[in-house]
Parts: sequence; C-alpha cells; structure tokens
Amino acid sequence: MTTLASDRVAQLLTRLHQDAEASDREHVEAMMSAIEAPGASMDELIACLLAEERSDYRGVYRRYAGNYLAVTPTYGRFLYAMARACKATRIVEFGTSMGISTIYLAAALRDNGGGCLIGSEFEPAKVARARANLDAAGLGDLVEIREGDARETLRDVGGEVDLLLVDGAFSLYLPVLKLVEPYLRPGAAVLGENAFDPDYLGYVRDPANGYVSQTLPLDEGRGNEFAVRVA
Repeated sequence: MTTLASDRVAQLLTRLHQDAEASDREHVEAMMSAIEAPGASMDELIACLLAEERSDYRGVYRRYAGNYLAVTPTYGRFLYAMARACKATRIVEFGTSMGISTIYLAAALRDNGGGCLIGSEFEPAKVARARANLDAAGLGDLVEIREGDARETLRDVGGEVDLLLVDGAFSLYLPVLKLVEPYLRPGAAVLGENAFDPDYLGYVRDPANGYVSQTLPLDEGRGNEFAVRVA
C-alpha cells in the first residue's frame, strides 16, 4: 500500500478537501461571476489581477488568509504520480497554503524512500496550519516550510531539485522559477498550477530557455502547465 492510500493520509486529505471546498466556495463563485459578466473575459481578469499583485501582492493575498486556494484531488494525485515518476528526493514548492499539495508531494517522497520538500508561504497562519496538517499525516519530518517572501526564502534550496511546484502569487511564478532554475537537474519537472501569467508561459514555452512545456488537460480552466528542464 502506498502512503497516499493509507487510512491516515487518505482520510485526512478527504477532510481537508471538504474544508477547502467550503472555505473557497464564495471566492470561486465571485471569480466565475466576474468572468461571466457582460463584456468580461478571463484574459482581462488575469491582467487586472497581475497588475494588482505587482503593486502589492502581499495585500492581495492577505485577503485570502483564511482560504485554502487548494489543488483539486485530481491534481493532487497527479503531483504524487509525478514525484514518484521523477524518483524525487528534493522538491521545492512555492505557495504552501494549508499544505494539501504538500501532503501529496511528501507522501511521494516517503514512498520514494525519503527526501526533503522545501516549501515557502508568507502568511504565518497558513504556515502553522500546514505544519499541523503535515504532522497529522505523519509527514512533517520530510518538509521544511520557510515563512516569508519566496524571492528570499528560496534563494538557497540546498541542492539539486527534482521537481518544482509553483502555485502562489501569479506574478511571482517567473521570478521564483528563475531563482530555483540553477538547482533544477536535467529532466526535472516544473509544474505551474494556475499558470496564467503570459511572461511565465512565454518563458517555459520558448525552447531557447531550456524547457519543453505543455498545457495539461487536467481541471480545465485552472491553467495547469507542465514543463521539463532539458538543458
């Protein structure tokens, strides 16, 4: 049996996903209403959000301090499978939130024989809850969550990285990728969840930058981009 399928982890994830759905329902409905408003478009909404983030990304996301903004169960299982396929022993995660995605990745590390996941989250309350959730899953020993701005906390990730998940403030996807890029081993997976920033997408889709990238047909509309470091 895998760690992901164990009663302890599976039951915890079921509860956390239920909590996340309830917590984020109002936010999701508001986003859908904005997209579906007359004359509105997803591109315009993303452009407005990116502009607001670039002015004050902490202020934007502080409004969601109580929200999970979590991956779906489908994407969580994909994260686990990717980390197993990479035989990952060092994973970096930008945007830990309450730790749901972190649990999937840490479960893969356990089943790969061990390793280290370095996460970054700037909201102190979320850091505390993520650590508690990881301890409840029995995976806390595999994870180091660094509190603060990822542009500082992820400057040194301690060694070669097998998998990078970017799932925080949209406007920081490319700066965080470039920060971690020197540590990415050839063949490392770079997973962008909610990867809507045109600068980030343009970068990973340009072969000159050393990636092969493909949009994933998972959770349609959530902008899931999968890239592999090839140079």
